[in-house]
Amino acid sequence: MRASTPFAITALFLASACTEPTNMAARPTVSLATVAASASAAPTGRHIVAFTAAIPSDFASRVASLGGTVLWISNETGLATVSGLSAANADNLAASKGVQSVDADQAFALDLPSSLSAPDADGVSPASPSDPTTAVRYARQWNMRAVHADAAWAAGHLGSSSVHVYMLDSGIDYLHADLIGLVDLNTSVDLLGTFDVGGVPFTEADTVQKYFPGRLPFTDLFFHGTHTGATVSSNAIRAAGITSHTTLVAVKVCAYLDICPFSSILDGVIYAVLNGGDVINLSLGGAFEKAHNGRFVGLLNKVFNFARSRGVTVVVSAGNSAADLDHDGNTYWTFCNNPAVMCVSATGPTAEASVNGPWTDVDAPAYYTNFGSSAISVAAPGGNNVTFVWAACSQTRLLIDCSSLPIFILGAQGTSMAAPHVSGTASLLVAQIGRNPAQIKAQIQQTADDLGKPGVDDFYGKGRLNVGRATGALP
Repeated sequence: MRASTPFAITALFLASACTEPTNMAARPTVSLATVAASASAAPTGRHIVAFTAAIPSDFASRVASLGGTVLWISNETGLATVSGLSAANADNLAASKGVQSVDADQAFALDLPSSLSAPDADGVSPASPSDPTTAVRYARQWNMRAVHADAAWAAGHLGSSSVHVYMLDSGIDYLHADLIGLVDLNTSVDLLGTFDVGGVPFTEADTVQKYFPGRLPFTDLFFHGTHTGATVSSNAIRAAGITSHTTLVAVKVCAYLDICPFSSILDGVIYAVLNGGDVINLSLGGAFEKAHNGRFVGLLNKVFNFARSRGVTVVVSAGNSAADLDHDGNTYWTFCNNPAVMCVSATGPTAEASVNGPWTDVDAPAYYTNFGSSAISVAAPGGNNVTFVWAACSQTRLLIDCSSLPIFILGAQGTSMAAPHVSGTASLLVAQIGRNPAQIKAQIQQTADDLGKPGVDDFYGKGRLNVGRATGALP
C-alpha cells in the first residue's frame, strides 16, 4: 500500500448576522475572515480498495476480521470503501487474494469562490416566473446574456423534467424559492456518512438535524451546492438558471466544513450513473502529487470512464489557482486531466458601472482561473474582479451570511460558478440528442464562440459557451 501525500485544502468561513428560525440551535461562531486550512494531510479514517477482477464474495468478512466495516461496494467499477482499519490491517488487506490496492482516503476541497458579494433579497416578485427574463434580479445576470441563454429560452429550450443533473456538492436547499419543486427528493442523498475530522468522528446528517430539525439529510449547510444547482436549473423567481425545468439531484459529497472525502466523490459518481443520471456536475477543487497519489488518478479514471460508458456527461470546474495545467509537473489539478470529462474555465467582466451594468470586457479570462489548452474544454461565466455570478443562497447555511428567508441570492466568483452553465447546457442537449457524452461535448465545443487565439486557446479551450447556438436557437 502506498501512503497518500497531503495536499492543500482551502476553506472559507464567514460570520453570519441573520435572523434565526425559532427551532434552530445557535449556529457556530466563526471569524469574519477567509481562513486557510492547514496544508497537512486530511485523512478521513477510511480506505479505498481496488480489486484485480470480481470482488471476492468473502470481502466483507475479511474486512470484519481485520476490525473494519465495508461502507460501499461497486461491482461495476471494482471499487469499495472501508472504515476502521489500522494502517497495519490495511496492509494485510492489500496483501490478500483478489485485492489490487488499498489506499488511505483523503479529503478534497470544494472549488471555493475567489470572492463573495453581500446577499440580496430586495425587489418585488416577477409577473411571470415561467419566463426566466422576468426574474427579479435578471438585470444583473450578465452571465446569462453573455452565453445567449435568453435566445435559447425564447426558442422554447427551457429544459425537461425527465433530464436529471446530479450535483456532487455540499447539498441543495430544496425549499429555496428558486429551487422548490426542481429537486428530486427521492433520489437526492447524503453520501458523506461518518468520517474523521482531526481523528474525531463527524456526521453531517446529525448537524442538519441539530440546527434544522426535519430537514432532509442532503440539505445544504454551506451555500455552494445550492448556488451551483440554481445556476443549472431555477424557477427564476429571484435569478434565472440556464434551464427552468431540468430536474436536479443533490448528492452530498462535501461537508459544510469544506471537506470532501475522495471516497464519497467516487461513490457519488457511481451513484449518479446507477440511478439515472444524465449529467454530473463536479465543482470541486484541490490537487495532489501524482508521484505519491498515482493510484488516485487510476481510481478517477475508473469512475469517469464508467460514467462515459453508460452515457453520462461529466462536467468539472478547472479550479481557482491561476495554474497552468499544461505545465503542471507532478501535480494533478482537480479532475481536468481526465479525457472523459468537460473541464470548464471561467470568464467575466473586468468592471461594471453598476450591479446592473453596463459591463466592461464581459468575456475576459477570470484572474483566478486555471488554464491550459490541453485541459480546458470550454469557458463559461464565473465572475471576475468586482463582478459576480448571482444565484440562490441556502437558507440552511451555517457559515455564510444569508437570510433564513427562501428568497436570498448571493453573488460569487469561481470556476465552480462556470461549470454549471455547461452542465445546464448539456442537459438541454440530452433532451435534444439523447445521452451521448462525446456528441454533447462536441456540440458544445463546436458552437462555442472562438475567443483568444484562433482554435484551441489556453484560457477558452474551444471557446466561450454559447447556449443559443448549442441548442440551435442561433445560427
